[in-house]
Amino acid sequence: MIKNAIAKKTLLALLLITAGIVQAASLKPYTGKITNPQVQLKDLSGNIHTLEQYKGQVVLVQFWATYCPPCVKEMPSMNKLQDKLAKAGVAFKILAIDMAESKAEVEAFVKRIKPEFTILMDESGSSIQAWNVFAAPSNFLINKQGEIAYTLFGGVEWDSTEIIETITQLSQQ
Repeated sequence: MIKNAIAKKTLLALLLITAGIVQAASLKPYTGKITNPQVQLKDLSGNIHTLEQYKGQVVLVQFWATYCPPCVKEMPSMNKLQDKLAKAGVAFKILAIDMAESKAEVEAFVKRIKPEFTILMDESGSSIQAWNVFAAPSNFLINKQGEIAYTLFGGVEWDSTEIIETITQLSQQ
């Protein structure tokens, strides 16, 4: 148990350091090897969410942590992005996957920062490996067919015109 906790903290520290080095200003077309991305995690209320539930919508899957400064900074713009797309009638969902922190840590964070999108818990950190996540935040934009279309590693202002246009175009395909 102690070795597992040390391994998690070491991995998370490495992810945070890497996130400081890896910065991107815009979405990049996905060229990775994940062909059938999967999510099956509980939200803070204990409800299970899968990507399959959201087929037919564009989904932003974000891997984040409470101690990650870029993650914290971009959450208000994620709220704005979700609002702007809803007003435009775009079928869009955000699934923010916490990277291996406790529910108590995440609940305290949510109470303070007030994200208006779905927070999923991955206390074991198994999704990090399955999605080949190496930085926090790591973002994957999933098309309506359930495939990864774009990625972005590092923080960004999500409600930018460029990102809104990209998501709107994806929603029309």
